[in-house]
Amino acid sequence: MIKFSRLDTDKARAAVASLQKAKAAKESYNTPEVNAALADMFCGKCYICENKDGITSFQIEHLKPHREDVKLKYDWHNLFWSCAHCNGIKRAKWEPILDCSQVDVDQKIAFRKEGYFGRTERYQFVPLEESEEIKNTIALLQEVYYSNTPQKRMEAVNIRQALRKNLSHFKELVRTYYEAEEFDKEDIKCAIRMEVGKGAAFAAFKRWLLWDHRDAYKELVQCCDLPQKQLEH
Repeated sequence: MIKFSRLDTDKARAAVASLQKAKAAKESYNTPEVNAALADMFCGKCYICENKDGITSFQIEHLKPHREDVKLKYDWHNLFWSCAHCNGIKRAKWEPILDCSQVDVDQKIAFRKEGYFGRTERYQFVPLEESEEIKNTIALLQEVYYSNTPQKRMEAVNIRQALRKNLSHFKELVRTYYEAEEFDKEDIKCAIRMEVGKGAAFAAFKRWLLWDHRDAYKELVQCCDLPQKQLEH
């Protein structure tokens, strides 16, 4: 999870207008305008797991469960873009969680991979501060990546496989940068900057790969700066 800015765009304004119309008519908040605006805002990826490719079903997710509260149900600021896997897990179970349209989640939680191969690998979510929102967000992420029910376990395996492939590609890009001739470095650095940007899949994990090895990758850490107080963890 990383921060996404809820910008005042043409698509966002159209979404708000459609929500007002749907609310007045007591119709569904699931309008074409809302879907288009959320897909744009979250760069076509799930705001919880950050998976992007291979997802067959996206859904509109309420950060704060509306429980038929009309205001929450149609509130643009309460609507998020989620894959079916994460939405099915979160539902109304995890509340409150960090609002990634308001805070930098990856500066509250460290996203790390422990182990090196096969069964020794495990993805970890380490709190950098203490709060109920952080505790609940970590519990949600743990269930998203390591679900308990048979079907959700299979879905979680697919997410972890996608993450593994993304991290492998990212590591190879970093290695290529340090092996490249000076005249090629800037182009590779631009590619790395894109891989840690908000539009990239699993950006939080990629950022923390650099932050956790900041002494070795000083030239690249600037692509995704983190406050010094967080780097001390």
